Amino acid sequence: MLDIVLVLLALAVLLLLVSLLEPLAERFQLPGSLLLALLGMAIGLLVDIWGDMPSGGPLRDMVGGLQQVGLSAEAFLYLFLPPLLFTFALNVDVRLLKDEAAAVVLLAVVAVLVCACFVGFFLEPLSDVGLIACLLLGAVVATTDPAAVIGVFRDIGAPRRLTTLVSGESLFNDAAAIVLFTIFVEMLSMGGPMHAGDAVIDFLETFLGGLLLGLGFGKAATLIFGYLRTRGTAAVTVSVAVAYLSFMVGEHYFEVSGVVAVVTAALIIAVEGPTRLVPAVWEQLHEAWEQLEFWANSLIFVLASMLAVRVLPDVTWGELALVLAVALASLSSRSLVLFLLLPLLSRLKLVQPVGAAFKAVIVWGGLRGAVTLVLALSLEGNTAVPVEIRHFVAVLATGYVLFTLLFQAPTLKIAMRVFGLHKLAPVEQMLRDRVLRLSREEVRRKVAAAADDYGFSASLAERLLPPADDGKGQDQAGVPLEVGLLALVAYERDLYLEQFRAQTLSRRLVAQLATSADRLQDAVRDDGLAGYDRATQRILRFSRRQRLALWLQRNLRWSRPLASALADRFESLVITQLVARQLMTYARTALKEVMGEGVAAELEVLLARRLAQIEVALFAVETRYPSYAEALRAQYLARVALRLQDQSYQERLEQALISREVYADLQRDQKQRWEQANRRPSLDLGLDLADMVGRVSLFDDLPRERLEPIAAQLRPDLAVPGERIIRKGTRGTRMYFLVSGEVAVVLPQGGEIELGPGSFFGEMALLSNAPRNADVVARGFCHLLVLEARDFRRVVRADAEL
Repeated sequence: MLDIVLVLLALAVLLLLVSLLEPLAERFQLPGSLLLALLGMAIGLLVDIWGDMPSGGPLRDMVGGLQQVGLSAEAFLYLFLPPLLFTFALNVDVRLLKDEAAAVVLLAVVAVLVCACFVGFFLEPLSDVGLIACLLLGAVVATTDPAAVIGVFRDIGAPRRLTTLVSGESLFNDAAAIVLFTIFVEMLSMGGPMHAGDAVIDFLETFLGGLLLGLGFGKAATLIFGYLRTRGTAAVTVSVAVAYLSFMVGEHYFEVSGVVAVVTAALIIAVEGPTRLVPAVWEQLHEAWEQLEFWANSLIFVLASMLAVRVLPDVTWGELALVLAVALASLSSRSLVLFLLLPLLSRLKLVQPVGAAFKAVIVWGGLRGAVTLVLALSLEGNTAVPVEIRHFVAVLATGYVLFTLLFQAPTLKIAMRVFGLHKLAPVEQMLRDRVLRLSREEVRRKVAAAADDYGFSASLAERLLPPADDGKGQDQAGVPLEVGLLALVAYERDLYLEQFRAQTLSRRLVAQLATSADRLQDAVRDDGLAGYDRATQRILRFSRRQRLALWLQRNLRWSRPLASALADRFESLVITQLVARQLMTYARTALKEVMGEGVAAELEVLLARRLAQIEVALFAVETRYPSYAEALRAQYLARVALRLQDQSYQERLEQALISREVYADLQRDQKQRWEQANRRPSLDLGLDLADMVGRVSLFDDLPRERLEPIAAQLRPDLAVPGERIIRKGTRGTRMYFLVSGEVAVVLPQGGEIELGPGSFFGEMALLSNAPRNADVVARGFCHLLVLEARDFRRVVRADAEL
């Protein structure tokens, strides 16, 4: 009979022990999962040795509790998988993930299928369990734990896109592998193979069904978050409920992939959650999930390793050879995908190239971890699968996990040295040396001053610090511009986050702007100054969402998406303009000291050019919506005022000038003001067309009452920079009035004519129905009024004098 007291005692001791392993892993620079596995095996031996001892004492009671800790197959899946997958998906940068979508699909889905096939067909002639069981094992070991590789990439300053690539691969290959695992288990349970076409359909239905279910749960959670906002404990509870509900409802009721549902729901929450919850609550939610993930990951490794101790003594030499065969097949399949298929995507311009050294580290650092163990243990308790297959998968999967932890993980540092990744990049090393030298000089001055203040001898201060000329010979003029650019874009990201913490940047846009800074950093690492210029220009272009909103407004007269898109654009441009000015100050002060005057001056020129581009884009939107621009500026200043007011109240409280009751009352009033300041002003796209028509020279002498019928026939349009408004050779069916912006008329004989606000074009082809004789291209954001041919004829018939 289960003794709940002994079980709780055992679990409490386990959690205490795994908590003590974290500093040990950091001290010896080993993966935490390796130490957890060793701890689990040690506890398993303890249970086996002391299991028959007479009762008595807390240690014996703990051993008895461990003997009673037993989880069914479903328990491992339902209890441990949701927190593992949800936490990982919650920490993925979805916007950067979209940039690497093609590579993620390749590594996540194709690589899982390739690994399953490699392992399955490689082991099938070496074992007697059949092809389906070998393919099932291949699906189990296809899941990867990216923690080791991500840690390496962060240590060596690899491009952020590589970290995103590895994270996205691990997230989605878990989902794909578990879907494949479920299909193979179903085949074995039915006692026969499934038709290939049925298997493909089953895979797609399970995967897509989980995607839709997760989308629904994720959207529902974000709607509830909008209601909760400042209630941290309630928001955390909702997220936990959504993680487990999406998994259980998918698996148990809809028979779709609960894993895909969990991952999708977490990604939706990762994108929309920060816009629904206040920053402190969002951080609280993240911290809570990190705690749940730590418990789940730790208990999985310990419990699985305890079971492994019971199995490993009975492992034969033949099974050990099969473990090595699994390792060889898995590494071969991963190498095939990374070294053959990934370069193919690079040639097709679907992904940016990945260096051979990085690919080698990704291959060797593809450790197997908690998800692999959960799948193996869940199969162990599935009585519908023949016992010999369950033993086969459990032994080989557990053995392969131990192989990656005991052999691949410790040798990952050696692999880094072999491929030259253990050192900082030259530009990073140069920056490190420069900062170290300047810091030493500053510390020398301050320590000497402190010694003088305390009356200590100057010789004592001299002995404590390195010589003043340490690092000499490093000429500041030799610092590459790329070093300054890397420092600049790193600081830019910090400035966006600082604006968010100060509540002067909306939650709606902070993630978008921080992601753009990450893209800037990768662009500089990949292509230096040219990459920086391209990336900054790409930021200012109309996004796909904005172009779609423009199409909807232009063709379907649906203005709401365009209003939202333009509002986002205006706010992001205002913040980017502010940050660009702060970066110029940073370049002429901090960077000038570290990088030298020459590099700082070049950076100022770059920033001045970027600032000018931002101001042009901002002016184009601002001239179109002057009242809205003024409202947004007023909202920004209101946020600044409220933040200063908060600081003032806090200072008065700390100085004991007001009581906590008074402070709480003031904060209630501030909360209402913050809600109003964070409410975006409405953007009214309903135009005063008569007034705008009157600005065009053709109609500037007409009275208001005669402008009204003309205005009724016009409709507004917006052209983005570089858009070809009129194409030469096409039949004219409309004319255009330029209200704001500039266009270029490309003449047939060569040259261009610039047209500004108040101009009109396209009228001759409209009157004569002749083909257009020139191209007209927007030079910037242009606000146009369009008059269709049929409406033009109606206006002329109605107004003979016109």
